[in-house]
Amino acid sequence: METKTYIWMGIFVGSIAGGIIGSLLDNGNVFGLWGILLSTVGGLSGVWAGYKLGNS
Repeated sequence: METKTYIWMGIFVGSIAGGIIGSLLDNGNVFGLWGILLSTVGGLSGVWAGYKLGNS
């Protein structure tokens, strides 16, 4: 697969996982501070992981 495909998959999986973890910390509020913050962190780490996976 292309690197771009891995990056998009990493963004999708990372932001979903970060949003779920953040909502658990914020009593089920997906649009709370923790949900948005950890969703962003998960998406950025997904970009990094997808880039590394695509270039290996």
